[in-house]
Amino acid sequence: MTVAANLEEIRTNIRQACKRCNRNPREITIIGVTKYVTIERTEETIEAGIKNLGENRLEGLLEKYNTIQNRATWHFIGTLQSRKVKDVIDKVDAVHSLDRKSLAKEINKRAAKPINCFVQVNVSGEESKHGLAPEQVMPFVESIDNYENIRIVGLMTMAPHVKDEAMIRNTFRNLAVLRGTIQDKNLEHAPCQFLSMGMSNDYQIAIEEGATHIRIGSKLVGTEYE
Repeated sequence: MTVAANLEEIRTNIRQACKRCNRNPREITIIGVTKYVTIERTEETIEAGIKNLGENRLEGLLEKYNTIQNRATWHFIGTLQSRKVKDVIDKVDAVHSLDRKSLAKEINKRAAKPINCFVQVNVSGEESKHGLAPEQVMPFVESIDNYENIRIVGLMTMAPHVKDEAMIRNTFRNLAVLRGTIQDKNLEHAPCQFLSMGMSNDYQIAIEEGATHIRIGSKLVGTEYE
């Protein structure tokens, strides 16, 4: 399948999900996750109309960035090691995996301009997942109010990979509640207006629960082009 054909189906599903929850599809940003595909397939993704691209490894990001550069808006969506911040931070528009003070400190030190950051939250409490526990999020956000190069624009989470829709939905719903708590604080450095949640297998549920950014890999670009 071409990326364009896959995207048409995804956009249809987005419109249907938005209709079910009385939302505007324009509120949804699709991030094309290109970590498993070639530069050529990534180029096809851009041609299809997806300008927001997500990479979860430094090496993959640099390889594609060297060819594509500013023809795309880059999102770093994977775990970011502090020692690698200097190599990536001025190439990306957003980091979706801020989850510790040491990383915040390094981003603040290395960035040439304020970076949009999503705080990663391990809502489900799974040991296999990175991120702060929900009760740690507010103290963390408040603790970095003097970091001039970090702007907390939202929260990010991953739902459990299970068939139990109620469990998935509850994960997304709890993140939305947490976002509201942060917004109520009216913190200048943390407007926290966005929710990065939902992937190929659960993005429609995520939209119904308030997602603004969905990270779509296999359903958009496939995985057979490695």
